[in-house]
Amino acid sequence: MEYEVTIGIPVYQVEKYVRQTMDSVLAQTFQSIEFLICDDCGTDASIDIVRQYQQQHPRGKDIRIVRQPQNMGIGEARNRMIAEARGRYFYSLDADDMITPNAIALLYEAAQKYEAEIVYGSYERLFVDGSRKRAVQYPYPFRVFSQPDAFATYVYDEGIQVMNWNYLINIDVLRRNHLRVTPVGHGYGEDFTFTVDLPTYITRAVLLPDVTYQYYIEETTFTSKRHKVMSRTQMDLAIAAIDQKKRRAELRHKPYYAKRCSVLLMYDFSFACQIVARKKEALPPYTAREIRSIMWHPMSLAAILASREARGKNLFYWFLGVLPPFLSVGAIFLFGKLKRLI
Repeated sequence: MEYEVTIGIPVYQVEKYVRQTMDSVLAQTFQSIEFLICDDCGTDASIDIVRQYQQQHPRGKDIRIVRQPQNMGIGEARNRMIAEARGRYFYSLDADDMITPNAIALLYEAAQKYEAEIVYGSYERLFVDGSRKRAVQYPYPFRVFSQPDAFATYVYDEGIQVMNWNYLINIDVLRRNHLRVTPVGHGYGEDFTFTVDLPTYITRAVLLPDVTYQYYIEETTFTSKRHKVMSRTQMDLAIAAIDQKKRRAELRHKPYYAKRCSVLLMYDFSFACQIVARKKEALPPYTAREIRSIMWHPMSLAAILASREARGKNLFYWFLGVLPPFLSVGAIFLFGKLKRLI
């Protein structure tokens, strides 16, 4: 069967939340949906619960489960779903979050009306502490983009979510451009290294002010999750993924190139700060020269000075990449402290 939309849900150790997630997707007012579940080989009852829905729910025939050969992480699960999806459009949802009943209908209607390749809904963080709930909304302005480079210019200027969910995208965009998540072994760099490049492949896009997604956070564990320490292997993979993005020389003539560089280097800076703050925890430990090398800049000094966009930020990051290693690490530590990244 062919579908208009595939909702992809990676499932791993979410027994506590997966019922509310499945209830929210199966309550969609839009009908032509494939519910594609990627079983990432957890050890709890998450997939058993999904199978109950598959067998008992009126829309169970539209639930399809694909199983990974072993636990491979959320990045590889997303890649599997992109490859397996049968819908014209793809929508990614985490298995501990929820969407509003009209989420897909709203996004799909906008995609059709404006012939958009991608449509973003607004979202809210739902902080839960026992019986108390606190919602914080992150609304987008209503915007339609239809000119080359306009959407990417907006994203690198104004910013947009780095999370890999709550947008409806034409599956052909992902497949035609061979766009895949770079696995970082459950690290927090996976979403960013995918979404930071996505706007460069998009011409027609829509932002909606309607809240369509609830990002569920247990407030008691939020701080510990936010400051989760990545291993040396995870950090190396994340840094290498960003390095690959910095090497896209074909973008140098784009009006957003300088700002895109500053965004990439900002993320490199956050990695460098984490390494400096916990350099004794990484095995083998990073040397000062290795830490400085993270901050290499794809733009020349002359190109930065000639650019009107993000000149100050790019100059700062450029100097961090060329200072003597011990001075570079000292500056990263100092400014990391000022920015509360250390």
